Amino acid sequence: MSAAREYGLDEQYEWARPPQGGWTADDLDRLPNLPPHTELIDGSLVLVSPQTAFHMRALRLFEHALLDQVPDTLDVMREMTVKLDDKNRPEPDVLVLRAGADAGPLDTWYRPEDVVLAIEVVSADSKERDRKVKPPKYAGAGISHFWRVEEDGGLPVVYVYELDPAVKAYLPTGIYHSKLTLSVPFPIEIDLTSINRRP
Repeated sequence: MSAAREYGLDEQYEWARPPQGGWTADDLDRLPNLPPHTELIDGSLVLVSPQTAFHMRALRLFEHALLDQVPDTLDVMREMTVKLDDKNRPEPDVLVLRAGADAGPLDTWYRPEDVVLAIEVVSADSKERDRKVKPPKYAGAGISHFWRVEEDGGLPVVYVYELDPAVKAYLPTGIYHSKLTLSVPFPIEIDLTSINRRP
């Protein structure tokens, strides 16, 4: 049996057809020829469009700023999936997670209980997912902090949310335009106007 047939791919087009009930989180590691940064949302594969310069600069800004400020008990990763459950394995743009969450160098995902902060940088094709679909899923999985980053005139605007554990929902705690200053999940200060500077 060919790999295409084994994984439900049409051999002529080599395109994935979902199995009955949809894909599972573990299928992301087994399906051949998936494009980079493919996510699983509600059992469906989500393919990511090419990213803008703003998106890539925002990822760089937050990754480097957080790495410079994160305590030794935490670590920062970008573009790694989080296995929320069997049908959901989204890929936040930047993650802050507990140090030691890696099970090994070949890991492809993290557990939600190891994630302290998930950051999504909104793109044209991800607005609905980043604003309405992913936040309730992250909150339901118990991820304590969530930031949504939007572009405004070439600069990032950061919408900050904190989990209310009693109802497993995010509450907004602030909107930041030029400077992000927070005390949780650890002391953070980021000059958002420096997005175009090289580290």
